[in-house]
Amino acid sequence: MSSLPSGYELKTFDTIDSTNAKARRLVEAGVTKPTWIVSATQTEGRGRQNRRWISHLGNLFCTLLLQPGCAVREAGQLSFVTALAVADVLKQYLPEDRITLKWPNDVLLDEHKVAGILLETCQTEAGRVDALAIGIGINLAHHPQNTDYPSTSIAACNAGKAPQPEAALEDLDRCFAVWYETWRKMGFAPVRNAWLKNAAGLDKVMTAHLPQETLSGRFETLAPGGELILRLPDGETRKIAAADIFFETPRSCKD
Repeated sequence: MSSLPSGYELKTFDTIDSTNAKARRLVEAGVTKPTWIVSATQTEGRGRQNRRWISHLGNLFCTLLLQPGCAVREAGQLSFVTALAVADVLKQYLPEDRITLKWPNDVLLDEHKVAGILLETCQTEAGRVDALAIGIGINLAHHPQNTDYPSTSIAACNAGKAPQPEAALEDLDRCFAVWYETWRKMGFAPVRNAWLKNAAGLDKVMTAHLPQETLSGRFETLAPGGELILRLPDGETRKIAAADIFFETPRSCKD
């Protein structure tokens, strides 16, 4: 198939260096339509802070090349849009109370990371984002071991049952289109509200690793722009735009 239910273009590969890297090359080649880039495996898959994203056959590795035309400061909100879409996909296979969203761009299943999102700006002009790569990895059949944050897969938490990547992609395409339209028409507020209802660790103590310091405090809320509001032990609040966050040791997956 050359397109998906949303009408977005589709490009598929057996193997590729990185779907986000391919998105950048498509922009350089002049592609100007929303396009899903999907590969069965990646040789150079990446997560946040250039961490390696292990690419096992049977999982979903994809990037949506989008032309949001939004202000640079708003582009990061699409990470929350995407997280809600991924959560909606997972809820088709597992009870929704087992699925939570970890700030800023992860999806958890039984408190273990099951999906990650990586946004990379490909083209800007006059303070506007004209091309954005939204990389998404979902652990369907497999998950890596010994990761910084404990991980899992749908199969590991669902008695070995997991959707095929093609089916998961179609679900993701539909779910993303709904949340993206909500964001375009109504702004970030409804996305923020929905995300908070599914937030992992809300009102609980967490540790945030920033480039120059480490902070511990209570996750109070999201700021209107999507930043994490952390209340420190002395009562002061800090607005955090980017950090690695950790909660207490997650429990084991349920079957």
